[in-house]
Amino acid sequence: MSTERCDPGSSNHLLTTDSLRKAIHTHLLSLGFSKNGDGYFVDGELTKQRIRDLHSGHRREVLERNRSFVETHGPELVHHFATGTQIDPASIDPELVEVKPDSLESRLFRFASLLWSVPVSQGFGRRLRFLVRDRQNGCLIGLFALGDPVFNLSARDNWIGWTHKDRSQRLVHVMDAYVVGALPPYSFLIGGKLVAALMGSKEVKDAYERKYLGKRAIISKKRNRARLVLLTTTSALGRSSIYNRLVIREGPRFIRIGVTKGFGHFHLSGEIFELLRAYLEALGHPYASGHRFGMGPNWKIRVVRTALEKLGIDGNAILRHGIEREVYAIPLARNWRDILLGNQKNVRSCVLPVSEIADFCLRRWIIPRAARDKRYKRFARYRIMECLLNGGPESAW
Repeated sequence: MSTERCDPGSSNHLLTTDSLRKAIHTHLLSLGFSKNGDGYFVDGELTKQRIRDLHSGHRREVLERNRSFVETHGPELVHHFATGTQIDPASIDPELVEVKPDSLESRLFRFASLLWSVPVSQGFGRRLRFLVRDRQNGCLIGLFALGDPVFNLSARDNWIGWTHKDRSQRLVHVMDAYVVGALPPYSFLIGGKLVAALMGSKEVKDAYERKYLGKRAIISKKRNRARLVLLTTTSALGRSSIYNRLVIREGPRFIRIGVTKGFGHFHLSGEIFELLRAYLEALGHPYASGHRFGMGPNWKIRVVRTALEKLGIDGNAILRHGIEREVYAIPLARNWRDILLGNQKNVRSCVLPVSEIADFCLRRWIIPRAARDKRYKRFARYRIMECLLNGGPESAW
């Protein structure tokens, strides 16, 4: 047995490298993974519930870290959610509220995003966050957030026709939706399609230009002259019911362009990630504290991969979890491809105002669903606090 020791920092005890290897193995088995040679895989059909279950450990850790925040602010914030009796589906009138740092809206965004079955990230680099409110009652319909896209995404790059040089020069024209969804009781009314469609609105494009166009980047110091011509997003639970067949006439359309490679670090989050980071810290490796702004969006993967390899474990075999996610693209300009390939510079935008997108979504999805399914009327907002304090799943409303 190895006698090499590592200090896991805040855990206040020492682990041998063998013990750390065993802790990783036990953790992955507890999530539902099975061992297969040097790697791990999910046995059986990957249903939406199965994927939720695989993320459940991470979600419990996120809720526990935010328990004090929920207990302190939840009693006030929960009143921004509607009860079913407050909604007249035909009168839903959405407005976008941009989230500013250290504001009521910022706390509300944080609180609401804790309801997601798959814990959400904080985004990276450029970032725009929005609440979607219903003017008829002042309550939340949903929320979404846009941030810098990952640099390497083969489904996106192959679909556009990008070379490495193209991507390096023109990825700035793209943003990625890393949080998208409706909140109960609007989620019962297919409100997720409304929220997603609103990402392609004129108001979002205008907000991006106000915040970023012509401004100097913090790191490069270069002035941003890039217009926003394309959004991307990925499904959280395999095949997406929100993005599938989401097309607004003369407006945003969600185009399925491929799937991810089933590669990432979500299953090595929380305490296990902290042990791996502390292991690198004990070895004096610079990645242990490489999460400062400007260090890049893939810090966690670099930490996990490096720590695993130092432990004698094939990092790729562990990071390849096999859970594929659908990748969608949402063009915001008629000549988006020419802009991204560098063939044209003048952008011909094709975005609609929020009011027109909302009118289409109400007639196409929300009002017909309300006539067929009355569950939204029975929703009571006290369930929000129950869910967050007791760790109940977002899928169990």
